[in-house]
Amino acid sequence: MRLGDRDPSVIEVRAALISLSFLPAAPRQPDASAPGSGGPRLRNHGSSALPEVPVTGPLLVPASTDLPHPTDPHVSYPYMSDRRVSDLSGSDPAADGSLFDEALDDAVRAFQQSRGLSADGIIGPDTFRALDEARRKLGDRLLYHSINHPFIGDDVAALQERLSNMGFDVGRADGIFSSQTEAALKDFQHNRGLEPDGRCGPLTLRELKKLERTVVGGRPDVLRESVRLLQQGPSLLGVVVAIDPGHGGGDPGVTVGQLCERDLMADLASRLEARLLASGLEAYLLHGPHESPDDSERAHRANEIGADLLVSLHLDAGKSPRAQGVSSYYFGNARGSSAVGERLAGLVQKELVSRTDLVNCRTHAKTWELLRQTLMPAIRTDLGYLTNPHDAAALESQEFRATVAEGILAAVQRLFLPPDLDPPTGQLRVPTLASRTAR
Repeated sequence: MRLGDRDPSVIEVRAALISLSFLPAAPRQPDASAPGSGGPRLRNHGSSALPEVPVTGPLLVPASTDLPHPTDPHVSYPYMSDRRVSDLSGSDPAADGSLFDEALDDAVRAFQQSRGLSADGIIGPDTFRALDEARRKLGDRLLYHSINHPFIGDDVAALQERLSNMGFDVGRADGIFSSQTEAALKDFQHNRGLEPDGRCGPLTLRELKKLERTVVGGRPDVLRESVRLLQQGPSLLGVVVAIDPGHGGGDPGVTVGQLCERDLMADLASRLEARLLASGLEAYLLHGPHESPDDSERAHRANEIGADLLVSLHLDAGKSPRAQGVSSYYFGNARGSSAVGERLAGLVQKELVSRTDLVNCRTHAKTWELLRQTLMPAIRTDLGYLTNPHDAAALESQEFRATVAEGILAAVQRLFLPPDLDPPTGQLRVPTLASRTAR
């Protein structure tokens, strides 16, 4: 859903954003039964009159994707079915609050930005999921580790943050109740003289509450990740890198003329795989050219092979042909981020900008499912805009794609080098192992 659409789910989204303070809750109108009342009790927002809707139960997710229609006939995007107000007949859509108006668009964008999502104002699966998770407060439900259906939400993230601040190793505060979170919770329960059952119920919450004001701040997770990195040493031998070429199979991604994101990234992924293998690393493509698994499946595959790093390769597109440049992303939100992922994204960004003439669009923290569900540091790099003539011409060149592969390899090597051995950006050349060349 997006600006101008009308759907019953808009009412629930609006109510959820009001409860999260992204939309103001207007004063209640007088009750219809009261003397001098002008009608039924309504909650007003802007020009819309909304019936009070409790934010309970799962949000309704429409069976549509979360990307807009193309504005350029030469650019193809995944798209959703149009449900514009102009296509509907009947009563005024503003009367029941089902109209996606400008005020709601602003609130959705603000919410998306606060949650590390793309602030495009489009309510797709990721935004619906984030809205549902944001309603969860610590203490609302019993939390425990479930392999098939893990608990996910802000209540889990709050628990992880509390435990992490006290020095218990939960990994990163990603809002997913994993086995690592369970182990940290059991450790906390043991230290507080509780039964270490790994279940966050009333007794555990009471103990957490007692320590709430005595333990605040700190980022022990950053220190742990940094120590693990130093223990690896500067050698790349045995380092496992998962490579995720964007899109695939029947999903071509962004297409402009004869250039297709799927094909360009498949070629780049193959070049990067060969270069990594030749330098002593273990490299794995997460999917073949004829399939396009969703982000959760890609993350699962990376976890299954025990990858140390994940690099996802994508291209971008814009409504304006002037949009251009390379950008890199790592997992991060208001509660914290992946320290190693952030450093790798920064190194990749610097190497690519120094080795090519792509515009530097910098690095950004995101909570996309691929970055969130991977157990290892993961980054996604958007290597230019196919809708920009300059970027498109560069991406079409095989020499340019080889340069990009070399830059990513250099960034991976620099990640494992101590500060005193780290060379200037753009100058590192990783040698090819003779044994790998012989193969």
